[in-house]
Amino acid sequence: MDNHIQLGLGLLSIGRVWGARQVEPPAEEQAINLIETAFQLGIRFFDTAPAYGASESIFGKALFGKSIAQDDITIATKIGEHWDFETGTSYVDHGYDALARSLDQSMKRLGRIDLLQLHKATVENVAANDVVRAFELARSYGVKTFGASVSDTTTALQACKAGFYNYLQFPFNKTATGLGEIFALLKQYHMQPIINRPLAMGALAADEVSKSDLFRFIREQMQSGIILTGTSSVKHLTENYEAFSQSA
Repeated sequence: MDNHIQLGLGLLSIGRVWGARQVEPPAEEQAINLIETAFQLGIRFFDTAPAYGASESIFGKALFGKSIAQDDITIATKIGEHWDFETGTSYVDHGYDALARSLDQSMKRLGRIDLLQLHKATVENVAANDVVRAFELARSYGVKTFGASVSDTTTALQACKAGFYNYLQFPFNKTATGLGEIFALLKQYHMQPIINRPLAMGALAADEVSKSDLFRFIREQMQSGIILTGTSSVKHLTENYEAFSQSA
């Protein structure tokens, strides 16, 4: 295990219904307090996306509220999956126009993007011309780091071979190890993992389960990278941070 593994905060749960228990998002004031608490605990990596409903907008308000030091954090978001506020549902569009509009909206909401990830990446789109063009546009906006959110090893390999991704985000936990082969791929291609669903969206967070053991199981697979906790509760965030710290 390595000290270069850090805990990040996934912000899906502040923008829309989420998790194994289908928890409603908190009020905006509570969501901002969650972000501020994460920063106070020492979390410096924040992961959001347009498909997370109101998440980007709320995170942007926390950023512009200057309650956290923007220069000291990593702002990560995505393009490729979008949110329809009228229907309250997400949809996928990897065409250049949709990607460019999404990127522009995210820049306005967040002020800057440190890590831009391709949402719902597949073998067909992970290196498609429209995606490459959208990343080039992002570079012109000052984005320097790129990633892809993948759900199968074939797409992961294609992303690694593409040559312009720095990170791959994927789910992995003690009861869902199917994508474990990706760790070796990332090591081979000198890329970094971002692990989501470490507690299976809350399904593994029962009182009798040691969260530190769950985090430790993931840490044993990686030498560096990010593990995301996705809670909307300050109490659970604090517990998860303590468990992660104990897992080192």
